[in-house]
Amino acid sequence: MTYNNYQTMEHLVIKDIIKSELAVSTEKGNEVFEIIDSYLQKNEKVELDFAGINIMITAFLNAAIGRLYGNKAYTTEFLNEHLKVENVEKEDRALFKDVIQRAKEYFANKEGSEKSSNDAIYGVD
Repeated sequence: MTYNNYQTMEHLVIKDIIKSELAVSTEKGNEVFEIIDSYLQKNEKVELDFAGINIMITAFLNAAIGRLYGNKAYTTEFLNEHLKVENVEKEDRALFKDVIQRAKEYFANKEGSEKSSNDAIYGVD
């Protein structure tokens, strides 16, 4: 959407999407991811509002945000420009940094990461 040559930002209230104050499940994170992804595919900016979220864990954030870094259509620069967060509790800010950093590392070396995990679990052939 544009208005007077300015692109508007889609405002998503996480509490309303997941219908909870607890952002703790991968399933709910996947729901948020699908919504974010649908806007980003249309080159629309998205603002995630975490007001009212009392508990948040990395499993939720990995599914909701971390997966975006696995989409080759989205560069880090694109995501920095198109994705904003607000009303994040001070103690939860570090979770975002950790999730984003791990996602970048994982998706940069996905094949190697999966092989290392499989080797650790099943042994080296």
